[in-house]
Amino acid sequence: MNSPAEIPFKNVILLDRLSGTAVYLQIAHQMINAIQRGVLVSGVKLPGTRPLAEMLGVHRKTVVAAYNELDAQGWIEILPNSGTFVAKRIQVGDLVTLPFDTKNLVSYPKQAGYSFERSMLLDRPVSLSKVELEFTDGLPDVRLAPMERLAKAYSSVLKRKNNRKYLSYSHVEGNIYFRGKLADYLNNTRGLHIGSNNIITTRGIQMGIYLASMLLIKKGDHVVVGNLSYYVANMIFQQAGAQIASVPVDDQGISVEAVRKLCETTRIRMLYITPHHHYPTTVTLSAERRVELLNLSIQYRFIILEDDHDYDFHYNSSPVLPLASADGAGMVVYVGSFCKAMAPGLRAGYIVAPENLILELGKLRRIIDRQGDLMMEQALGELLDEGEIQRHIKKAQKVYHHRRDLFGELLENHLSNFLTFKTPPGGLAIWTEWRKDINLMRISKACLKQNLHLPQTLLFQTENLSAMRLGFGSMDENELEESIHVLKNVLEKNV
Repeated sequence: MNSPAEIPFKNVILLDRLSGTAVYLQIAHQMINAIQRGVLVSGVKLPGTRPLAEMLGVHRKTVVAAYNELDAQGWIEILPNSGTFVAKRIQVGDLVTLPFDTKNLVSYPKQAGYSFERSMLLDRPVSLSKVELEFTDGLPDVRLAPMERLAKAYSSVLKRKNNRKYLSYSHVEGNIYFRGKLADYLNNTRGLHIGSNNIITTRGIQMGIYLASMLLIKKGDHVVVGNLSYYVANMIFQQAGAQIASVPVDDQGISVEAVRKLCETTRIRMLYITPHHHYPTTVTLSAERRVELLNLSIQYRFIILEDDHDYDFHYNSSPVLPLASADGAGMVVYVGSFCKAMAPGLRAGYIVAPENLILELGKLRRIIDRQGDLMMEQALGELLDEGEIQRHIKKAQKVYHHRRDLFGELLENHLSNFLTFKTPPGGLAIWTEWRKDINLMRISKACLKQNLHLPQTLLFQTENLSAMRLGFGSMDENELEESIHVLKNVLEKNV
């Protein structure tokens, strides 16, 4: 049995005077750690409070407090006239011969001690950077979001006497008030004909795609996407066990004829589309093709998963209504969010579908996110009722329209020797096609050295394609001009 003198407590207990954790708790936690790892074995006698205080350079009362904490948790036994001992009932198995390795005592294991399945499907090429300028794939400018008004609404909800219903567990598919106001909003802006029972709230579009995929797709099902398509959605479909088939996309959107030919030979379970502004090429699905796709879905009984990620931003004319607005057969599952309209960090999304599917989606969502943020949804519902969100979108649309035009001018005036593009009718990004002799990854790395981040997810370069999806919405006029200036300098030096 180890004696107190044999245990190097100065190595077992390392105190951090700058830590926010009280010193007595640091001592207690590290002694618990040593007991769990077998360094301090069951029944070993611990030093008295004075000797340990001297060893650690702390006040005796600090050690007393630490011992009291250990005693309260059952790790030690304080026996009158005998001393303090590690509790005899503590058993740590056979692994009690670990060396006195300080790193083992104060750090968490880097690797799991058990095997588990790893998914290459979910690997996402995310590259983070702290530089000031960054092109996104079409994110909004959070500086435009009505945060002050939202903060007031949220604070008001918090202060109300009846807020208990928002702070307790719920068994519904999101805040009922918000779903009602959201249904009115979607009916007015998207030509839908829905009620609150046709909506389930989510933490954004990705969660909506995930829930729909987990419920509606079985292993081996065929899912059709455009070529190119949203890579996150593709990952979700594959994780659900789907086989993905891609069909061409042209200036009128996804090819209906290609979908029809595929249906003639293959049983299709789902078609995923971003019809308002196709991701990543930004083209709008024509009204004629929308009707044809709906008819095909009825004929061949496949689900249309309609991702309407930036419906609110259309500049040249009135937006084309979503397929869900003309769905009379219950074939469309419509997903959207306020992440583009407000700010990505708010994570306020929704799924619109027939009521029986919403009820089943609710069962699935409750096991990963029981009810969503009822408090935030209440605040957003009130902003919808007051017209605040609608006014914000109208103001933001004017700003983004101006930025789109400016960005197009900058691309044409400074980079026309390197790329071509078509001005999109809406959205927050421009699809640019580049000369085949330009290495986009090399350009991205060179831009980073000059304070401009071009994430890998924006680059599309294969043997037959060289393109970038460049978001303009998150930058103001000066930032757009500076970014193009950096990009031009890099291209002139590297091409």
